[in-house]
Amino acid sequence: MAGPATETQTTRMLVIATLLCSYPGIDATGQAHMEYPPNTYVIPTPDPVMFPESFYMHCFEKGIDGIVIASCGTDSPYEGSYEQLAARIPKVYALMKARGISIRRLKLTAICSVCTKAFLKEVSDMEAVMAELGPVSGEMTAVTV
Repeated sequence: MAGPATETQTTRMLVIATLLCSYPGIDATGQAHMEYPPNTYVIPTPDPVMFPESFYMHCFEKGIDGIVIASCGTDSPYEGSYEQLAARIPKVYALMKARGISIRRLKLTAICSVCTKAFLKEVSDMEAVMAELGPVSGEMTAVTV
């Protein structure tokens, strides 16, 4: 297992945010000048269910050290999308385990359109996980064909 990140080893976090629910809350966080780590990258998307399992693995392979999926939860305007997304996460966890990646590096959560504090908490929690585990490159094992 990798050690904590050092000053020369910075970690990167990806937040995948649903446009209609979580992204407005994340945007409000910035507009209110509430701070969160500069190593946090936010991708607004119509719905996170559109990303296949391989997307998350590709992110880890490219150096993303933690991923927060900020969804609408069961309030999604797209019928059945949250259930499909929730069913996908265990499949991603299995892929992560096969590569030696801690499943703590991926979290599915619901963030509402005004939930700035909830967003900051999720980012802070993932930042703590990344600080404890260090860069994902220290965990990943090579893919065997």
